[in-house]
Amino acid sequence: MEEKENKEVPVFIEGETISFIPQNLENINLYVKWLNNPEVRKYARNIVPSRVEDIKKWFEPRDWEMPYFVSFEIWHNKDKKPIGHVGVGWIDWINGWANAFIRIGEPDYWGKKIATEATELLNECAFNELNLNKLHGGVCVENIGSWSVAEKCGFQFEGIREDEFYLDGKHLGVKTYSLLKEDWIKRKEKSND
Repeated sequence: MEEKENKEVPVFIEGETISFIPQNLENINLYVKWLNNPEVRKYARNIVPSRVEDIKKWFEPRDWEMPYFVSFEIWHNKDKKPIGHVGVGWIDWINGWANAFIRIGEPDYWGKKIATEATELLNECAFNELNLNKLHGGVCVENIGSWSVAEKCGFQFEGIREDEFYLDGKHLGVKTYSLLKEDWIKRKEKSND
């Protein structure tokens, strides 16, 4: 473990506290741990256990088609370790939109503004590098931490899809959010003034 922690990582996007690095097959057991941890998966809709064999499929080569998912490990710069995943999925390259997602897999890093930094970095990547026009997502109404991050990062509340999330024996609503590139640019310009 010591050797792995001191290993140089290929940073794709660098942030202050965290960076985005390519997903790494060496960390597959960590991914499986995150996906199966009841505390981490509570609001993630992971209702079927994940196995190493399932996660290996993430790394299989794709045909010539454009990817439907672009995802990264969230690397903690100071602690020099992966702590989660972030990315965009179900990308519609023609119309320029995608679903944004984030998972802080290590609960010790919750409540430390890491999800906010990761979301801001993801917005930058989605709009500047991938040239998407719109990001959207849905969050269980009880997942206050996640929808608070969305709102802090400029996502606009669109509405609630009632009874769409099943948790602890009851159906709950899902708060839906979106962020347009033009609104992201205006927000960024305003914060630079």
